Amino acid sequence: MGPRLRAAREQHGATLAGISRATGISSSTLSRIETGRRKPTLEVVLQLAEEYGVSLDELAGTAPAVARRSPAPLNFGDDKAVLPLTRYVGGLHAHKHVLPAVEELPARPRQVSHEGYEWLCVLYGRLWLALGDQDLVLAAGDVAEFDTRTLHGVANAGPNEPVEYLILFGPQGERLRPRTPPATGRGAR
Repeated sequence: MGPRLRAAREQHGATLAGISRATGISSSTLSRIETGRRKPTLEVVLQLAEEYGVSLDELAGTAPAVARRSPAPLNFGDDKAVLPLTRYVGGLHAHKHVLPAVEELPARPRQVSHEGYEWLCVLYGRLWLALGDQDLVLAAGDVAEFDTRTLHGVANAGPNEPVEYLILFGPQGERLRPRTPPATGRGAR
């Protein structure tokens, strides 16, 4: 149920802190429930279902999700737009992020850490990835992967143009597994 609760919160466009303020459930409890480290009570599930505007069947995974009109992309306070690309039933989540053009480079991005594993790929523009003590500038086609328990944050690194990137996120620490065999020579299959 944790991944479905996380998906419902993300579809709702809310942060853990915002849901905590709205429901009175601590952010740490919400995080532990979403990552599967704590089982929610029925009272908590009912409260979250009401807050997210979803049915208990959807959260329990016993009925197909009803297609609802939701803002697409979701917009956040920092003008970042996020377009969910997966149905968040469990396992890896995929999102497309768009950061708007900036006139000046910002201060170092605010960093956060949480459970999980992330892979990101820049599609357009230049992305500033602050990863622990490292500062990386990724351009179109560049890929980064990291354990999200490492402090990390992103910002637009290219003035006057937006930056678009894809994120694959494994909330339980799932990682991508390349399955192609190594090439043994020219024309090898």
